[in-house]
Amino acid sequence: MASKLNPYISFAGNAREAMEYYHDLFGGDLALNTYGEAGAPAEAGNADNIMHAMLEGENGFTLMASDVPPGMEHNPGTNISISLSGDDGDLLRRCWEKLSDGGTVAVPLEKQMWGDEFGACTDRFGISWMVNIGQAG
Repeated sequence: MASKLNPYISFAGNAREAMEYYHDLFGGDLALNTYGEAGAPAEAGNADNIMHAMLEGENGFTLMASDVPPGMEHNPGTNISISLSGDDGDLLRRCWEKLSDGGTVAVPLEKQMWGDEFGACTDRFGISWMVNIGQAG
């Protein structure tokens, strides 16, 4: 297996909802494992929370996530942006529409001085995204 780099996002109790949303957006296979399945006692209060989630899309997108355990600090979206880029304009525009829906657009998806279409937004879960559509050819 080749090495790969993919984002891993921490959530504060809504990892399942977020990963199901991203699964709907990107397709592929979603695996969800809870703290309870790993043996966390019910009294810990996080047995149904996600200990590890992995979404592997047919298009090569991989996204991992978890809910932070009780007592751990959670700072959503302050130290990560996820970049989607390529020359499949239709796919990337569909992604942009869904990611920006219900979120906040920092840079509208439009042609930039370097010739590509680019946009930046924060989705409804507080995650920063950058979408860059390169010119084919």
